[in-house]
Amino acid sequence: MKQLRYTFLISVAVLLASCNKWLDVQPRSQVEDTELFETESGYKEALAGVYSSMVSSKTYAKELTYGFLGVLGQEWDFYYAAQYDDAAAYNYDASYPTSTLRNIWANSYSGIANVNNLLAHIDDNTGLFSKDNHDVIKGEAYALRAFLHFDLLRCFGVSYAVNPNQPSIPYSTALSYRVFPQLQVHEVAEAVVQDLLTAEALLQASDPIVTGREIQENTDNGYLYNRQLHLNYYAVKALQARVYMWMGEYDKALAAANVVIASEKFPWATVGNLQAGYDRSLATEHLFALNNLTLKADVADEFFSDDSQYSFAVTRDRLLDYFDNATQDYRYTFLFKSGSATHASNRYLMKYDEPSGNDTYYKYKMPLIRIAEMYLIKSEVEYRQGNNDAAKATLNSLRVARNLPAMTDFPTDFELELIHEYRRELLGEGQLFFLYKRLNRPTILYADVEAVEEKVYTFPLPITETESAQREDNK
Repeated sequence: MKQLRYTFLISVAVLLASCNKWLDVQPRSQVEDTELFETESGYKEALAGVYSSMVSSKTYAKELTYGFLGVLGQEWDFYYAAQYDDAAAYNYDASYPTSTLRNIWANSYSGIANVNNLLAHIDDNTGLFSKDNHDVIKGEAYALRAFLHFDLLRCFGVSYAVNPNQPSIPYSTALSYRVFPQLQVHEVAEAVVQDLLTAEALLQASDPIVTGREIQENTDNGYLYNRQLHLNYYAVKALQARVYMWMGEYDKALAAANVVIASEKFPWATVGNLQAGYDRSLATEHLFALNNLTLKADVADEFFSDDSQYSFAVTRDRLLDYFDNATQDYRYTFLFKSGSATHASNRYLMKYDEPSGNDTYYKYKMPLIRIAEMYLIKSEVEYRQGNNDAAKATLNSLRVARNLPAMTDFPTDFELELIHEYRRELLGEGQLFFLYKRLNRPTILYADVEAVEEKVYTFPLPITETESAQREDNK
């Protein structure tokens, strides 16, 4: 924190950008605040640096998507045992889980510190900014601060359904030497909501995805060209829906999800693009995604290797179980590949594989929020409101888009059907374990553990945090 007090750190490895032209902007590894924030371009570099810091195998490029969280959600039959056996057994005190959790904590709060530094300066000279760019950048910054804090809460705070008054994590709102107090679960959630409301107000009147402001690929090196790679207005509404579901404020969650669905800006991936391999990550459906330029190399051995000890995979039988033997489901048909030789019975996820074709729109994408989740949230809320017909119709919208027949009867166990659909839809994206936690399910499918009884849903705070800041028990 002392270093960040005087310098703003920007990753030089991979800058998130809306197109390759923006990637040509080369940030310096350490830039004095007074120099960085003298131009609009400096603010854009600063914000891009925060997005870039999320493209890390320690967080969203692996552990908070298909890696650590995927193993905890029991999504895989096979994984690198030397790393993940302890995680699969929910032994968080073992070496690898301990280091993973420490990295999640440190990387996330580092990104938050950099966001806070940007926010501390952005109103100093609003005349630097062209058109609506001040509000766009500021709105995204507030949204990023909310996004990172909320995932920290989902990791290190108990489920809202368990005890909203349990001590959880600090909510950092300034670049400062002082230690921020450990807040209760509901206090963190409320702070997330306030940041998202601020972001919403700023972006609603400025974001090109809402206003229709035409952005050319060569305008300002394409900084605002692809809004799906930024926390845009609709991504903020989607995150609101996710947070309100966590808090049990279902009416608000439904209202936010409906805004996103009604926009019709995130169409379902087409069968033609799926069949041709052009759109493996379902890119048209992304509300918010990261741009990982090293994705092809990163997953080369993760999702298919003749020596499968390093690969994440499921067996053919388990995958059929996931999909209820509905092999016509586009997700089953087009998003998995078969192993070879002794691994012929294995199935490997293709969401992160290099797509066919040369259209860069479909390349390098790691989705963090997709439109399908809004339909799942909407259906769940309608069920909770007692409107089973509406819940079934909403769920059928997703099913039909995936080439499944519409359900004629309402599921006997809707919550279990919801879990199955989350797993089919969001496999490898880091959301299934958090769903189990939000629902406070006593057990996790395919796991031999009493999840609630053994408190596996809440990660222990890093030892360095408990020792230096004297935090209270978060479980």
